[in-house]
Amino acid sequence: MTRTTFSALAVACAVLFSAQAARADITIGVAGPLSGSEAAFGEQFRRGAVKAVDDINAKGGVLGQKLVLAMGDDACDPKQAVAVANEMASKKVPFVAGHFCSGSSIPASDVYSETGILQISPASTNPKFTERGLGNVFRTCGRDDQQGQIAAQYMATELKGKVIGIVHDKSAYGKGLADQTKDALNKLGVKEAVYEAITAGEKDYSALVTKLKQAKVDVLYLGGYKTEGGLIVRQMRDQGLKTVLMGGDALVTEEYWSITGAAGEGTLMTFSPDPRKNPANADLVKFYRAQNYEPEAYTLYTYGTIQAWAQAAEKAKTTDAKKVAAVLKSEKFDTALGKIGFDAKGDVAAPGYVMYVWKNGKYDYAK
Repeated sequence: MTRTTFSALAVACAVLFSAQAARADITIGVAGPLSGSEAAFGEQFRRGAVKAVDDINAKGGVLGQKLVLAMGDDACDPKQAVAVANEMASKKVPFVAGHFCSGSSIPASDVYSETGILQISPASTNPKFTERGLGNVFRTCGRDDQQGQIAAQYMATELKGKVIGIVHDKSAYGKGLADQTKDALNKLGVKEAVYEAITAGEKDYSALVTKLKQAKVDVLYLGGYKTEGGLIVRQMRDQGLKTVLMGGDALVTEEYWSITGAAGEGTLMTFSPDPRKNPANADLVKFYRAQNYEPEAYTLYTYGTIQAWAQAAEKAKTTDAKKVAAVLKSEKFDTALGKIGFDAKGDVAAPGYVMYVWKNGKYDYAK
């Protein structure tokens, strides 16, 4: 081989290597409770993410590169969430869709901010998440100060004159939501008869039920998750209480009814408008149901979260977090959640919350 031939071959190999590098996959993260008591929501995240990535890749990927998912299980534990965030940083992902629990998203966001990773949560509603001036933090769901206001207005009008109790599970999400609801309710001139804290993971809530009975509580507002809510409802019925449970978006899963059975009839909860009802998502919903999976709650929110990031990265012509964040805050994106945008804090500009009611094992908009 002559020196000229060798040089030409070396250049050709370099060009080929460069082309292959340009076509390298982009790994993005999805983080949530894949195990533990809130694993049903983690499965919603996983299902939404897998389908979104498959659909985006089928259309050529992002910036001509295929997307690959890196899954992180935080079990809704703050310390584990930080470990997941550090793991995502070690993998040099440019973007994470997550986390689910606010108590996980908030500490994880500090790691993402320090390491230049853009974070969009489909589900974390605590206002603090986007109130700390972090330019890399976004959410496609609403906030608890919005959710609490809707709940308070409903109690003050539709349930006017009823005796109200409020309970929370001490978590960032649960206490935050309960306190936002309490503040909004009090501003409407309604004072709760009971305000209590419970410990998540307990099985016996008879002491709480006794207090509710003594105070003749008609409506109990829960800042907490489905497992505790379901157990409280069952134990209220066991003691003869007809008290209606009202909660937030953490009750939006069919697993709630699997805990309560018929005792869950009439339970009220706030959640964003259901994207399954959007005719534009008919084929997407059909896909999931063909797999015998109901794409409820945060399934399509995770799908839409990844869509928004992918479209922003395309418009920014890069996956650089700062540049993509700037596009997210200045453009609109066509997603399974409708046409959405984000404000300067990273909060989504989309319809807020509506009230749902559980009937015969299913939930739908309350009349």
